[in-house]
Amino acid sequence: MTTLTVVIVLVGLAVLIGVYISWRAGRLDRLHIRLETAQAALDAALLRRAAVCLELAGSRILDPATSLVLAAAAHEARTAGPDEREHAESDLSKTLRAMVDQERFREKLAEHPMGAALLTELDTAVAKVVYSRRFYNDAVSITRTAQRRWLARTLRLAGHTDYPGFFEIDDAPPESLSAE
Repeated sequence: MTTLTVVIVLVGLAVLIGVYISWRAGRLDRLHIRLETAQAALDAALLRRAAVCLELAGSRILDPATSLVLAAAAHEARTAGPDEREHAESDLSKTLRAMVDQERFREKLAEHPMGAALLTELDTAVAKVVYSRRFYNDAVSITRTAQRRWLARTLRLAGHTDYPGFFEIDDAPPESLSAE
């Protein structure tokens, strides 16, 4: 092999390695964008669920004690800081299950003109929270896997970003809502 051939092979190999590294960095960047989008969708779903709960609590359909407990849980979920948010959202889920699974809950709502619409809206909001959280946690898992690869760690392709954290809450829907 001549010197020129060796130089061409080395330059070609360097270009291929550069292209591969660039592709991996681009993939990691796209995963971070996907993660941010999933987090925004999760935040929107959680806020929507809390808003529907506040609307239901203020509708005067429920008894005063149930309305007060639901409003307090929804308010706590909306105003919780990052460290308390998972706990507050889990509390709202538990409150919703206790409220919706009460005896004659559906009948009470059916008697009110806005009841059916509120129940449908609540069902949709609860389902969106479940799906948004799953989508977000899937994005976290994929991003963490990509950040742990040796090339990403060695060349610091993720920069100084921390590993994203999972969002673990009790988001099981009430039985009467999930049955539909």
